[in-house]
Amino acid sequence: MCHMPYNVISDTDGVPIKSWTVGVPVEPAAERQLRNIAKMPFIHKWVAAMPDVHWGMGATVGSVIATKGAIIPAAVGVDIGCGMMAVQTTLDASHLPDSLGPLRAAIEQAVPHGRTDNGGRNDRGAWGNVPERQEEVWTRMRDEYEALVAKHPRLGRGNDLTHLGTLGTGNHFIEVCLDEADHVWLMLHSGSRGVGNRIGAYFIELARQDMRRWFINLPDIDLAYLPQGTEHFNDYMKAVHWAQQFAKWNRKLMMEQVIDAMAQAGLEFDATRQVVNCHHNYVATEKHYGEEVMVTRKGAVRARTDDLGIIPGSMGAQSFIVRGKGNAESFTSCSHGAGRAMSRAEAKRRFTLEDHAAATAGIECRKDADVIDETPAAYKPISAVMAAQSDLVEVVHTLRQVVCVKG
Repeated sequence: MCHMPYNVISDTDGVPIKSWTVGVPVEPAAERQLRNIAKMPFIHKWVAAMPDVHWGMGATVGSVIATKGAIIPAAVGVDIGCGMMAVQTTLDASHLPDSLGPLRAAIEQAVPHGRTDNGGRNDRGAWGNVPERQEEVWTRMRDEYEALVAKHPRLGRGNDLTHLGTLGTGNHFIEVCLDEADHVWLMLHSGSRGVGNRIGAYFIELARQDMRRWFINLPDIDLAYLPQGTEHFNDYMKAVHWAQQFAKWNRKLMMEQVIDAMAQAGLEFDATRQVVNCHHNYVATEKHYGEEVMVTRKGAVRARTDDLGIIPGSMGAQSFIVRGKGNAESFTSCSHGAGRAMSRAEAKRRFTLEDHAAATAGIECRKDADVIDETPAAYKPISAVMAAQSDLVEVVHTLRQVVCVKG
């Protein structure tokens, strides 16, 4: 008897949910969120849930939602365009210095990261003096941004250019990794920073206001939507695509800064062997089952046939460069990581500094109380996550980190 590679959650009030979670636990709160999404009247075919699925602010992380005629801003979230970038270098493990501490320090020096001063003038996570390269990239994006701000002034109240080429906080990271042949890879994870957060939060609130104005009752207020053809929908789509462009450039610029830092540390190499730069929180117009739809991937990577993607584990687990298999039932998607197994607060309650140090033994990374919520055991086992999506992607490279910089 043939076993389906996914579980089907059906609900009489909504479309089915196809969940690639065989062998991976799904918390009840995430399933409730998925059921609520499935009840929305504009969902195309079904909702797809990836193996790293877990409860998220606004909408379930690890969900792929194809819609016709409307978009849910909270299903994209506030970290618009968040994603991964990885490059394979011509270095191998023997080229790396015996002590990796100075290398981590050089990367931390080259890329603003973290957040201080409540994001104010002295925030170490933003540029004080913006480099010329950042200014040059910003000029390509500035006119479109200024047009958005002219119409929606609140979008301009905060960091924008000063965050271009910066890491952020939380689960955002920069890593030096080794693959199965001991080739050195550089990998990083970040998105559209403060400006993307403002765009997301602003349009989520506009959608909620519209729901109240039109007396539309929702199973969850976070599922407030913008109907296609309305002014708010048009403005949101412009803003979200702009933020996605910002996010892609943010990763590209950070990677340039990391490469420069390593070169200044005395490592000579080329970093163009393989380059992957992919979003995992975004919206795109695509064709699925013969119809043009808007696909929202919140914590999911596009995995069309031969698409290259990146699925990171955690600070102490393997990560994977994958090739998509073009599985139509998942709307050609795969997971974006291991997925959290517990909340940040729960991780801080449950694990000690000693636990974290043991879990990250041999990795040059922070081992202080402020990163306990990112400790490997706070995430689902990446091996189980990968096994659950073997019909979505194939593994091209398996990476293990030797240096990890956290925001």
